Amino acid sequence: MVITWVEKIYRYRWLLQQLVNRDLKVKYKRSYLGYLWSLLNPLLMMFVVSLVFSHVFRFEIENFALYLLCGQVMFNFFSESTSMAMNSILQNAGLIKKVYVPKYILPLAKVCSSFVNLLWSLLAVLIMFLVYRIPFYVTTPLAIIPLIYVFLISYGVGLFMSVLATYFRDMVHLYGVFLQALMYLTPLFYPADILPDKILLLVKCNPMYHIVTYFRDVALYGNFPSLRDNLVCILFCALSLLLGGYVFRKYQKNFLLYI
Repeated sequence: MVITWVEKIYRYRWLLQQLVNRDLKVKYKRSYLGYLWSLLNPLLMMFVVSLVFSHVFRFEIENFALYLLCGQVMFNFFSESTSMAMNSILQNAGLIKKVYVPKYILPLAKVCSSFVNLLWSLLAVLIMFLVYRIPFYVTTPLAIIPLIYVFLISYGVGLFMSVLATYFRDMVHLYGVFLQALMYLTPLFYPADILPDKILLLVKCNPMYHIVTYFRDVALYGNFPSLRDNLVCILFCALSLLLGGYVFRKYQKNFLLYI
């Protein structure tokens, strides 16, 4: 199944490219700053949130603004990409009814377009690293690894959610509540070591905890990831893709009845 999917994605790569370009053009249509918003948004949110949490709650985190920004860009990508992928089948109902396309390309296109936004957001991270004079570590190039992990996890979740949203429209609204809860279960603006052991165990069941921690370790702190860190992330990627792929493959044949 995996080989077949990859072959079809390659065969329809032109369609994937057109869908990604369309999403990007629609997002920044009639916007004067265009792609710069992908750079400005994380910076503006970083300044607001860091002001609140560093001065009001006073968490003792070195370079708190960067700590926040590193977590924020990764979680925002997961949130945006999976939300867009969830609606991909419904939004492309006209295309699905007219011509044959491998339907799993539609959620993939949403994740890819969101990934382009993530790359712009990483430019904001780089700028802030220069402002705060964070050194370039030997581990810095390894930051590409958590990017791959979060992409694969987001695609798997996007496949799964696109099926749920197509069959049960209420999931579109419920998923927003789920993302809100997931955000608080991810140490974006607080240190994980302040959590009680029982809560920390729950937090570690959240894949974004491991992705965000991995990214901070290699980019912000210069720590080499352990084999266990990689195996945990790979496990989440595999579970996400296998579950999402299985559910999508099983139920995609009835999409025409629900769109």
